Amino acid sequence: MDEELVEAEVPSVGERLRAAREEKKMSLEDIAAQTRIPQRHLESLEVGNWAALPAPTYTIGFARSYATAVGLDRTEISDRLRTEMGGSRPATAVPAEVFEPADPARTMPKWLVFGAIAAVVLIVAVMSWLNKRSLEQPDANAAVAEASAPAPQAAPQTPPTAPQQVTVTATQPVWLQINEKGGAILYSAMMVPGQSFTVPPTATAPVLKTGKPEALRITVGNSVAPPVGPPATTVNNVSLLAADLMRGGQAPPAQPAAAAPTPVARPRATSPARPRRSTAPAVSATPAPQPAPTAAPTNTTG
Repeated sequence: MDEELVEAEVPSVGERLRAAREEKKMSLEDIAAQTRIPQRHLESLEVGNWAALPAPTYTIGFARSYATAVGLDRTEISDRLRTEMGGSRPATAVPAEVFEPADPARTMPKWLVFGAIAAVVLIVAVMSWLNKRSLEQPDANAAVAEASAPAPQAAPQTPPTAPQQVTVTATQPVWLQINEKGGAILYSAMMVPGQSFTVPPTATAPVLKTGKPEALRITVGNSVAPPVGPPATTVNNVSLLAADLMRGGQAPPAQPAAAAPTPVARPRATSPARPRRSTAPAVSATPAPQPAPTAAPTNTTG
């Protein structure tokens, strides 16, 4: 009877673990984070709910890790728990879970992990800086040779002129078509007032076709181009190049292959000199008509 009373007064493993945890002012969350044991298993271990725990091997491992975390003797706790589970564990146990408790004594300290990460980052940064510095420093020999060589005189460069943007804007409803001359159609639509189309800068020879040129406002950069045709007249093949638009939409005349020879002025043909009129009577080549013979007088005397 006395032995039974003594055994009844001895606290169980779960009670000892809970008392040690509360003495260290730790929560079950703290123990779970430190030992990597699920919190539900820790709760079952404290209350002695063996049916909710996995196989005895895992349960004893949980108790050993728990004891180490709260400062109890691992061996004593495991032996005591083995005795308690041998007399009170039910025949049907929860299916064993594949779980390996972490031993806090064998886990790597957090400061060591963070220190290793910081060292790796520092090494990478230093290597990158050294590589960049080596690329930026020119070769010493090349620098000396470049300094001794006379500096070439740079030829004056004419800054390239950006092509002027050509924009076609409708002031009235109008149909138009823009295409490469003899090629693909770039734009074809019925435009409404205020609608505009910008000729692509890659176009080589864009031309315009419309039957209502007075309804279009064409700008070249910030300048307004002259009208491309008289009102209510169908225009076709009107060049939309900036230079041609400022000349009135006409392409420049083609240059002849070779200059034509300059015609030589011929002397004017002169009429033959007329003979000077003589003051003497001109002799006619035609013989003068002879006077008609007169009839002989008839002798009337008998």
